[in-house]
Amino acid sequence: MILAAGLGTRLRPLTDDRPKALVEINGRTLLEITLSRLRNFGVTEVIINLHHFADMVVDYLKTNDNFGMRIEVSREEELLDTGGGLKKAAWFFTESRTHSGKEEPFILHNVDVISTIDLERMCQLHSQTHALATLAVQDRETTRYLLFDDLRQLCGRRAGLAQPPELVRPAQQVNVWAFAGIHVISPRLFSLMTEDGVFSIITLYLRLAAQGEKILAFPADEYYWRDLGKPENIKQAARDLKQKSILQ
Repeated sequence: MILAAGLGTRLRPLTDDRPKALVEINGRTLLEITLSRLRNFGVTEVIINLHHFADMVVDYLKTNDNFGMRIEVSREEELLDTGGGLKKAAWFFTESRTHSGKEEPFILHNVDVISTIDLERMCQLHSQTHALATLAVQDRETTRYLLFDDLRQLCGRRAGLAQPPELVRPAQQVNVWAFAGIHVISPRLFSLMTEDGVFSIITLYLRLAAQGEKILAFPADEYYWRDLGKPENIKQAARDLKQKSILQ
């Protein structure tokens, strides 16, 4: 699933006349870059949540023949946040399980991040550890941190380094990491969602971690990664792609 429903307010004026999914880097939209990454990894079926300029995205996908993939859309009349958006799209994953007969993990990917994070390694770690969710994280500055114990299991969050940690379960040693906007999730998560309407998936993770569920970190400092939430970040990513020839 690609999360693309946001208003893209940080990207203005680029999003004054288009959704953030259709903002371009070197002639390629953020949505195409994300779809290409997933397709190269072997993903053939995707659902995208939409809200801001949703029809533009639908027309774009139709014009490009869905980039050779099966793509569904989940329209949100009101923004449901990351958790609410995923819950609204639960039918897509239930249907896939019915067709395949297997309950395989799936990838949840923000449309406004670009990276070379090894999705295959993430999925392997997720399967080997029988985690409920595996989150790509980094050692970098941010305004909101996630806290993990010495086994790399989620145990809390922190609003900033100057703020006290909010622990949902005890931990002797705490790793302070920034979330990278990429998850691998077991479909079992849907049966554990008691929240309705608008809610953050991070809040859901913290509630489940407090109950003993395994939400694991996947440290990703060795990979290229950039948040594309601001115009200056788009410009920097364009320079990066030209100089480093990554993500081609």
